[in-house]
Amino acid sequence: MDPSDPYSSYRSPLTSRYASKDMLWTFSERHKFTTWRKLWLYLAQAQKELGLPVTDEQIKEMESNVENIDFGLAAKEEKKRRHDVMAHVHTFASCCPKASAIIHLGATSCYVTDNTDLIVIQEGINLLLTKVARCIQRLADFAEKHKDLPTLGYTHFQPAQLTTVGKRACLWLNDLLMDLHNLEHSRDRLRFRGVKGTTGTQASFLALFNGDHDKVVELDRRVTELAGFKSLFIVTGQTYTRKQDLDVLSSVSGVGATAHKIATDIRLLASKKEMEEPFEQDQIGSSAMPYKRNPMRCERCCSLARHLMVLVSDAQQTAAVQWLERSLDDSANRRISLGESFLTADSVLNTLQNVFEGLVVYPKVIEKNISQELPFMATENVIMAMVKTGADRQECHEQIRVLSQEAGNEVKLHGRENDLVSRLRASPYFNPVHSQLGELLDPQTFTGRAPQQVDHFLSAEVRPALVPYTDQLQGTAKLDI
Repeated sequence: MDPSDPYSSYRSPLTSRYASKDMLWTFSERHKFTTWRKLWLYLAQAQKELGLPVTDEQIKEMESNVENIDFGLAAKEEKKRRHDVMAHVHTFASCCPKASAIIHLGATSCYVTDNTDLIVIQEGINLLLTKVARCIQRLADFAEKHKDLPTLGYTHFQPAQLTTVGKRACLWLNDLLMDLHNLEHSRDRLRFRGVKGTTGTQASFLALFNGDHDKVVELDRRVTELAGFKSLFIVTGQTYTRKQDLDVLSSVSGVGATAHKIATDIRLLASKKEMEEPFEQDQIGSSAMPYKRNPMRCERCCSLARHLMVLVSDAQQTAAVQWLERSLDDSANRRISLGESFLTADSVLNTLQNVFEGLVVYPKVIEKNISQELPFMATENVIMAMVKTGADRQECHEQIRVLSQEAGNEVKLHGRENDLVSRLRASPYFNPVHSQLGELLDPQTFTGRAPQQVDHFLSAEVRPALVPYTDQLQGTAKLDI
């Protein structure tokens, strides 16, 4: 095996196939460790401001070496010390000899690990929010375009009363809008761990400031501010509560549930040939069946979404089993579950946006499918129209019941078209309403307030929710694979 060959060892499909470059960078090693160094810099800056013997020269040296990471040395140090944070303390100190004595002063490992996780989580949520907003915007335009197009509604996946294509899209939109608000809520109430010390008591910092509680509180506040957070935990153990991870991953996993439902609906409609995801000119649907147009994008959404939805259980378990002020059995799990949750959600949203940007509707197929069911749905309207001409309701019901059963047999037993309308036209009994049958069977009259609901929903809830993302909605989602 050639260790230099990237194809000779395992690579996560999330990194090699699915996730975007932006999200991959956010959870990259380089971003992680440069953030560690920034946090050590923030700590030193705040300590200097509050009177500890930290010099401008030391601060400048740290600033100029934030990006200057010798990963080879860090790997050697970690192998030697069996401690990733101390390995990077020594690696940072090797290029900052003047600042060496004050790097990580008074801090515990979780000062950099936990606070970095929170910075990365915040950045990751912002990336997801942009992508959810783009999906919403594309789907909102689709809903508006097709708000008046009647289509069969389905309950129990059996034909029910008509809705419109745009109204159905609004059901999907409603779930995406909930995801947007849930992610915003998780981001806005995300708290920084801050400067808390080994068991969260801030004892080491109290000693550094000779018992000055106010300066310790100000140090905590100032570092939080430098890191770009508006709020921090007043109390922590050695780590911030893992309940916060659960809150975040609950919102992130919700994207998976939404995407799975939407993609499944599109797959069902594709089977009926009413709607289809984009299908490229040279795309192959099946290696054995050249005619097939498999909904591979929506299938990918469902597949990734299932993985995303189960990852939240990691956060549940981890939050539940933390002992007292902390235990280390969260560490390895969080290295995987946090990153994979965001990378998977990112992959799902990239794919979903691509689907929405090329979603195809086939009105003639929809019309044909309606024609097979609408005559049965319209029977009550026909009865009412007959009664208005003086017919007996019960007799009319019996007449139309018999014709409906005959038409149903044509469809189910002989595989023919639904000919109930022809039977009504041929029946002398229904002669009084023959001229009204076209109007009574107009699909537009069966969609209720669906078009008006689309307009109301888009104007009252969807478009206003997109206002904060106005400058982030550009660009198309292209799938390389």
